[in-house]
Amino acid sequence: MCERARLQRQVIGHGYRELLYMKDRFSEHSQNYATFRPLYPPELFDHIFRHVNRFDLSWDAGTGNGQAARVLAGAFKKVVATDISAKQIEFAERLHNIEYAIAGENSGLPDHTVNLITVAQAIHWFDRDKFYKEVSRAGAPGALLAVWGYGLVSFNKAIDPMVSHFYRNVIGPYWDKERKHIDDKFQNIGFPYKEITSPHFEIKVSWNFDEFQGYLGTWSAVRNYIRERGHDPVPELIREVKPLWTQSEEGRFEIFLRMGKVS
Repeated sequence: MCERARLQRQVIGHGYRELLYMKDRFSEHSQNYATFRPLYPPELFDHIFRHVNRFDLSWDAGTGNGQAARVLAGAFKKVVATDISAKQIEFAERLHNIEYAIAGENSGLPDHTVNLITVAQAIHWFDRDKFYKEVSRAGAPGALLAVWGYGLVSFNKAIDPMVSHFYRNVIGPYWDKERKHIDDKFQNIGFPYKEITSPHFEIKVSWNFDEFQGYLGTWSAVRNYIRERGHDPVPELIREVKPLWTQSEEGRFEIFLRMGKVS
């Protein structure tokens, strides 16, 4: 059976109707998402791993193209990576100790077996009451939950106001309501576990102009804008920014991390 057919069968196995209510904003541009989304820094994972007591099993929920799962696979004996999008998983890197599956908030894993649960840039899409119940069920004694995200990229004083105007005023009305949790840095998301204080982390990028444009095209609000208005808003921003762009620009994304012991 081919990989895509196997994953489609898993949709049925995990309850297709259960997944219908969840918003899938990334399947239609999965390849671009895998190509242009920034990578998380190693020091983020080093910090998380320092609070993990065993490295037998990790669950990466909302894995997307497996960006975090690939790193987890270097530390854990086994990683289960789940997402509602078969297209996203189709572009994920295959490693011998990563098992990909179509699932929402339910992992399908045995009770009290998971040492680390991660959610990268996805917790705002979840039914969090349901997810936390699953975390408590599947988490092993001393299990750790780490959820993180990142907000708007910053380049310099010349470019940033243009990007901010595009983000807030041009495509602002086309963000799903869940995006507010990103703007609030996950501070208004309930977190029912005792939190562990974490230092500041950021993603650093050095992008050429094509990479910047490709990244903008992965924004769900851009896709919503195109669906509703019939044209792409990105080229107008590109025309404004291009004269200010050097061969490559250094950019930064602030990472916001919430982390706690499940039991």
